[in-house]
Amino acid sequence: MPSSAIPPSRPLRIGTRGSPLALIQARLVAAGLRSAHGLGEDAVEICVIKTTGDRVQDRALSELGGKGLFTKEIEEALLQGEVDLAVHSMKDVPTVLPPGLIIDCLLPREDPRDAFISRVASSLGDLPGGAKVGSSSLRRQAQVKALRPDLEIVPFRGNVDTRLEKLERGDVAATLLAVAGLTRMGRHDEITATFTAEEMLPALAQGAVGVQRREDDQRMAGLLTPLHERATGICVAAERGFLIELDGSCRTPIAGLATLDGDQVSFRGQVLTVDGARSVEVERAGSADAAEALGRAAGEEVRAQAGPGFFMDEA
Repeated sequence: MPSSAIPPSRPLRIGTRGSPLALIQARLVAAGLRSAHGLGEDAVEICVIKTTGDRVQDRALSELGGKGLFTKEIEEALLQGEVDLAVHSMKDVPTVLPPGLIIDCLLPREDPRDAFISRVASSLGDLPGGAKVGSSSLRRQAQVKALRPDLEIVPFRGNVDTRLEKLERGDVAATLLAVAGLTRMGRHDEITATFTAEEMLPALAQGAVGVQRREDDQRMAGLLTPLHERATGICVAAERGFLIELDGSCRTPIAGLATLDGDQVSFRGQVLTVDGARSVEVERAGSADAAEALGRAAGEEVRAQAGPGFFMDEA
């Protein structure tokens, strides 16, 4: 599509959070648009929007309600026409989007696994008994407790740089972060060890970046088409299908990962109690054309196995 598709009166406006990682992801989208459509540097503008999750740093995400904490204000700006598209980490995106908005463009996914970072141990298993591990994620907290119930979990909010600074100060002996974020920020060398998916299933859609637009904006749909990667779209559809069926929030530890081989998608999902004492896992495989349905079927199976009272919203 030629650059004439861009209104000459103003640049395309990309809404994003202001964290270093969010800005890197927004710049990836901006660069992709410029490259795909031969646009000049000034044809795309990045607009920083502060979200509830960014403003409130002294409380756990689960206490704030969990859903939409890093997307709500950006989506409101998109609906009001203040920006033309929005860039999100897909693991932050609620399962139900506001009416009138759609995400049908996903960038190629980075490594979805979790990283172990420590200055005193080479792995989670090598940490001394009672050592402090910093994490703001209920999923990671539960998984760490399941693997090492003797460790102390310390709430750990803030962006990547803030968490690494706390680690350097010795506030904790170790922390866990997404490999994808560290890689995109050029901080891969900070990683002490990488968990395999068998050791620790990642957050659903971790490592995936989605571009959101107004559903009736066909011009934007055309501009974004060259940026979409089919494989990432299929895998994220399966993972979010699992989340949809479980009505997942930040109050229940939920994990899962889908992989694509040809036209076959394989999915493994997990739910845990907050204390990590109990977990339920499921595996499914099927056609890529029915990825979301496969994820939802896995969610139904997990919910049936877990039984009443397992999920926080049922307690």
